[in-house]
This record gives sequence, C-alpha cells and structure tokens, in this order.
Amino acid sequence: MSENNHPTNLYEGSAVYSDPAMPNLERDYFNKPLAEKLGLPEETLKTPPKVLILYGSLREVSYSRYLAEEAARILIALGAEVKFFDPRGLPLPEKGFDPKATEANHPKVQKLIELALWADGHIWSSPERHGAMTAVLKTQIDHIPLSMGAVRPTQGRTVALLQVSGGSQSFNTLNNMRVLGRWMRMIVIPNQSSVPKAYEQFDENGRMLPSPLYERVVDVMEEFMKFTLLTREKSDYLVDRYSERCENGRKNQTNHLIDSNRAST
Repeated sequence: MSENNHPTNLYEGSAVYSDPAMPNLERDYFNKPLAEKLGLPEETLKTPPKVLILYGSLREVSYSRYLAEEAARILIALGAEVKFFDPRGLPLPEKGFDPKATEANHPKVQKLIELALWADGHIWSSPERHGAMTAVLKTQIDHIPLSMGAVRPTQGRTVALLQVSGGSQSFNTLNNMRVLGRWMRMIVIPNQSSVPKAYEQFDENGRMLPSPLYERVVDVMEEFMKFTLLTREKSDYLVDRYSERCENGRKNQTNHLIDSNRAST
C-alpha cells in the first residue's frame, strides 16, 4: 500500500488510482444514490459501502480485470470504498472449508476471508472459458465458507456480475455465476454486463472505450449501489431463518435438559 492507503500492486487494482479519470462518463446524466429516493436517512450515505472485487484471470493483460477496474472507478465515483483480491498464489481448496485443513491457514486464504467479512457487497468479473466461469474465479468463491459458527461471510450481501468474452456475446458465465451467488445466499442484483470481443472494447492502456457496453457497466454499478445501500444494515435479518431458529431452539432445550440432569445427580 502507498502512503495514501491506495494499492501499488497491479493485481490489487492499483490502475484504478493511478488512472482514475472517467472521460467516457457523461456527468450530467450520472446520479449518485439519493437517500430520500431510497427511503433512507441521510446519515446512511455518510458511511461508504464496502465492496470486494474478485476477477477470474491471472494474466497481466486481463480483460476481466480491466472490466473490474472500470467498475471500481464508477463505484468510487458513486461513493463506495473498493478493495481487490489478488488471486495469484491462492491454493486449491482440497477439502472445502475446513479450519483444520492446511490450505485454510494459507495467508492468501486468510486474506480472502478477511476481505469477504469486511465487504458489504461483491463484484465478480470473469472471462468465459468452456461455457463457464474460470477456475480462478470459482476457486476464490470455494474458499469462502457459507458460515463460520455464527458468522456468515457472504449471506445477505449483494453481488453484481460481469463477463468478458473473446467472441460473440454470451451469457453462460453470467448464468453460471448467478447460480453460484444464490448458492452463497447472496442478493444477486437483476442487472448484469456481458462484454463480447473484449479485445475490441479496451485501449492499449486497459481503459474501456465509449460504447453502449460501457454505459451498461455504469447501469449495473448504479443498481448495485442502490441494492447495497438498501440491504447492508439488514443483511443479518434478511437471512434469519425459521429452520435455523428451530434447530438452535432444540439444541438449547437439549443442553438445558443435560444440565438439569447433571445438577440432579
């Protein structure tokens, strides 16, 4: 990190801060979220939504990372705080999430879970490979547990989905990630972005060119911010479940009975 607390690592989003300008954005039509329109107190907007950005490629020239960086610039302009996870060196999850497993103690895994716990919402950006998201993106999600005791790193949080393709426009990876987001019990926002022939949509510096595809990315980020602001203070309540209350109540009754029997003997 630099002195101003911005990342200096390319894979942690340093380009967002070294090249923050958004020349393609028509400011006259760009609206930050309004508390009044969302039915929220003005104080809500004083705390920036915290957004974790995950992308599915290890390449230095990576269109999924470029797209994620454009999304990050827009989110910052909308008032969010963003952090990228650098997927390089992340081990494969051999046993699923197991605190005793070797990979669970790996510093990259611990960093990923730390960021997941920090975030109010996620952005997932992946290339399409063989009709699905890449293993790089899926491995990151596989390392995040649904629950850690009473702590739920993803449940009730928002996620927005972005896809790049080398050929014609496709939605396979978006559909793939949408299923995964639901599995992680996240709020997958309705809007999404698919960028075909990604090599034609970015300049030599990795900046997205003006087009309806860029405008769609702005649409998705605006919508993501609104959903995140509406739900972030209520995420625990939104995933409060009858079945879990039943299970916990039965456990408490059993434990109480055991303690009573011990006390009477």
